[in-house]
Amino acid sequence: MARKTSTPAAEEQIKDLAFSELSALIEESEKLLRSSASLVGEDAETLREQIALKLQQARDSVTRVRDRTLPAVEATETYIGGHPWQTVAISAGFGLVVGLLLGRR
Repeated sequence: MARKTSTPAAEEQIKDLAFSELSALIEESEKLLRSSASLVGEDAETLREQIALKLQQARDSVTRVRDRTLPAVEATETYIGGHPWQTVAISAGFGLVVGLLLGRR
């Protein structure tokens, strides 16, 4: 059986970090776009450089999150690939439990 490589708390932390960084990027980009309406020449070039920097930071953030979650994805794929019938049985059991719980309402 494949070992789980990260805890649910760590996965949540990674997800929260990625979303907060992307939210900050969006807010910063919106500010830059609002301020760009009146800029021309050198000011416009500075703004483009700032936007390019923020986009590179977002790309780097996404790459870091992808690299951190890759071991968990690979472990899941390995387990599912090595135990297809167990995976089907667990999925069917989970579906049955959910169906019973929803059917009671």
